[in-house]
Amino acid sequence: MLRARLDIGIANEALTSGRLPEVMESLMAQLKPEAAYFGPSEGERSCTLVFDMQDSSMLPTIAEPLFQELGAKIEIQPVMNADDMRKGLAAWQRQG
Repeated sequence: MLRARLDIGIANEALTSGRLPEVMESLMAQLKPEAAYFGPSEGERSCTLVFDMQDSSMLPTIAEPLFQELGAKIEIQPVMNADDMRKGLAAWQRQG
């Protein structure tokens, strides 16, 4: 799961120039999130995207446009859906 808070000044400039929607559409096309949410967080524009990251080597291609184009502060956190949790707990129980 990706959470990004966008710098107000940089995001305002990107919005005015039309770059903000381009960056976000590119990110959405790349990640194909199963869920995407947009709204204010801690007084800044923010987004939360739930997506399947196959490999940690994807981090630079995900993070750098947000850092460089929008001055974002990001957090990427591993999460599971309910089916993944069941599968993981079953595997853990088999080890015990």
